[in-house]
Amino acid sequence: MSASGFRAGTVLGVETSCDETAAAVVQEGSRVLSSVLSSQVDLHATYGGVVPELAGRAHLEVLTPLLADALERAGVSGSPPALDAVAATIGPGLMGSLLVGASEAKALAMAWDLPFVGVNHLEGHLFAALLEDPDVPWPLVVLLVSGGHTLLVSMEGPGRYRRLGATLDDAAGEAFDKVARFLGLGYPGGPAIEQAAAAGDPEAFAFPRPLLDEGLELSFSGLKTAVVRAVRARPDASDADVAASFQAAVVDVLVAKAVRGARSVGARGLCLAGGVAANGPLRVSVSSAAAELGIPVCLPSRAMCTDNAAMVAAAGWWQLEHLGPSPLDTPCDPALSLPFAA
Repeated sequence: MSASGFRAGTVLGVETSCDETAAAVVQEGSRVLSSVLSSQVDLHATYGGVVPELAGRAHLEVLTPLLADALERAGVSGSPPALDAVAATIGPGLMGSLLVGASEAKALAMAWDLPFVGVNHLEGHLFAALLEDPDVPWPLVVLLVSGGHTLLVSMEGPGRYRRLGATLDDAAGEAFDKVARFLGLGYPGGPAIEQAAAAGDPEAFAFPRPLLDEGLELSFSGLKTAVVRAVRARPDASDADVAASFQAAVVDVLVAKAVRGARSVGARGLCLAGGVAANGPLRVSVSSAAAELGIPVCLPSRAMCTDNAAMVAAAGWWQLEHLGPSPLDTPCDPALSLPFAA
């Protein structure tokens, strides 16, 4: 019997926190039986960013058939399906989008007489690494980098987190999006910057590395402003050179903070999480830094870096086993934060 008295063998996960509609079935917190996703990138590309109202409507249109697809692919689509729980993201994220996924998950849990688990989206990203590498050593320092968050977390074990540092202004992914939009490279900004940077010189511009040698907090607003000023001063500059120099500055800062954080807690492993963790140069640099520290690196596959429901199901499995189910009246919270230790 688990610590909570509940056994969550097979969990259906639902993720609709922003602009990705996702569903997955995960067994015992690590075996992914199915993971399907419907992206809204093309829908929002015209606007250069996510339009909340459009995102919510798109989730409504595709979620039900997507859930049916996930259950069928997992081989558990009975009536009721062979599940032990239903988990859904309840925050942080866009309120309208969160409500779509959480409401349907609660309805299914009620209809199937199953426990419901409300999952913190950020905690889901932390569990994404464990899906593919369940034997990671503790403590583990995780660099969680996405469009809305940049956090440096000491993960003492599942459910035990300590905040080491965070961005004081823009998240790294947000900076990627804004610079890509300024350069006219398209949306989403991360892949657009990386693609353009591949043909550029990362030393063409001496962009600042904000707070590089100061503590564990991060800042990217000044770097973004430096890019704008540099391009206006040199309007004939190559977009590839600007992108490469900007990307190099972001990677340098992120890796320096991750290394400092790992040393500060005596981490036995270093991990990336979040959408920006799919960035190739960042993955290479973090791997090299971990090798120099003499500790293993945990890099989730690119599919598990972006928003997905497998990580939600994995986090839901652990939560149900150790803390029990969430009440069906658990509200969505667009500003939900990680449950850090005092």
